[in-house]
Amino acid sequence: MHMIAVGGSDAGISAALRAREVDPGAEVTVVVADAYPNFSICGIPYYVSGEVTHWRNLAHRTTADLEAAGMTLRLDTTARRIDVPGRKLHVTGADGAEELLAWDQLVIGTGAVPARPPIAGLDALGPADGVHLLHSMDDTFAVMRTLEETGPESAVIVGAGYIGLEMAEALAARGLAVTQVEQLPAVLPTVDPQLGALVRAQLEDHGVSVLSGTTVREISPGGAGAPAGLRVDATAGSQPVTLHAGLVLVVTGVRPETSLAASAGAALGAKGAVSVDKAMRTGLPGVYAAGDCTVTHHRLLGETYLPLGTTAHKQGRVAGENAAGGDREFAGSLGTQVVKVFDHAAARTGLRDHEAAAAGFDPVTVAWEADDHKAYYPGSHRIAMRFTGDRQTGRLLGLQLFGHKHAEIAKRVDIAAAAIYSGLTVDEISDLDLSYTPPLGSPWDAVQAGAQAWTRHAGLA
Repeated sequence: MHMIAVGGSDAGISAALRAREVDPGAEVTVVVADAYPNFSICGIPYYVSGEVTHWRNLAHRTTADLEAAGMTLRLDTTARRIDVPGRKLHVTGADGAEELLAWDQLVIGTGAVPARPPIAGLDALGPADGVHLLHSMDDTFAVMRTLEETGPESAVIVGAGYIGLEMAEALAARGLAVTQVEQLPAVLPTVDPQLGALVRAQLEDHGVSVLSGTTVREISPGGAGAPAGLRVDATAGSQPVTLHAGLVLVVTGVRPETSLAASAGAALGAKGAVSVDKAMRTGLPGVYAAGDCTVTHHRLLGETYLPLGTTAHKQGRVAGENAAGGDREFAGSLGTQVVKVFDHAAARTGLRDHEAAAAGFDPVTVAWEADDHKAYYPGSHRIAMRFTGDRQTGRLLGLQLFGHKHAEIAKRVDIAAAAIYSGLTVDEISDLDLSYTPPLGSPWDAVQAGAQAWTRHAGLA
């Protein structure tokens, strides 16, 4: 059996590795459009900041590691067209030569590409001018060239989602004066505004200027006598806003890269992503798809589009196992996410109140605060929580957290993710046997204290 995985990031590599585990005799080829297979795109901000000291450290595995696992890597090779009846993949190599690769099973893991908002000048200006998108290693090198060769003193970041916040911290760490512009009313719009306000305070406490409710209209050269090389024109309501910066970074989300799959006849679903079943089958014979190019099965919402690295790894593993003759299904996502913002972290899993209502639940959301460990032991921190549960059944639907980076925010949101996955009620969280020692926790963990507050408020105590 010869399996080809198109894409050298999370989904493609996970599929290749799993296929080799299931069938050690399988021939597995990975077609990679660039020279950087299995690199951590999520780690890019920490290379830009200098915390990761060399870009090669972003590789989950080296090329030698991947080849030792039994796969053939075709680097700098672009997949052009899939011949489904003939089971051939048309590719173009780095030298421009075209080639046909035969396959028995094919996994499409083409990922996502940066969304390009309708900003005048964005198509005309590029990295050479100091205007950047950020989604690949080549994008990263372009940002580093601007930082090292032109030495900008200021930056404007368009977008205040996860990557935008991480890059604000990274550029601030390099000494740039950073202005963050977000079109929506609050930063980190994937959490409730009450927690978004806490995130904003962290940014401002560390010198980042934040403009929310502000839409960027145009990016243009600063012109003679301008305080910096680039001019950014925006509007806040009806008020014009003009900013000047040496570097502009546009990070306003991604869209699925589906051209290869769609041209082969694959159906598209939510947000234009490739439609797959839980076995990651596209409906085309022998063709699977996984990762950021595909729809996401959400355990509470059904089909949606939620591009996350963790999801891509899981989907790729399912696709690779099934391509090698297995029978596995993707268990579903809850959108569990965490982001570090300077000294603090924000996290969420499951549904927020309005999302739960739209999905047909009867949600109640309760805010609570608790210490991360016993307050009498030095160094305790308060954790802000927002619990969402169903009024009728008491089922836990979602949790949002914000607290100090040493308050185990990520692990505490994971407790809630496991509880939602298992279908627990909010009240049942109190029954979980969680660890305790005064320097690290309390007899009732902070998450359990929040769950009890929700139960009291909802009248289910």
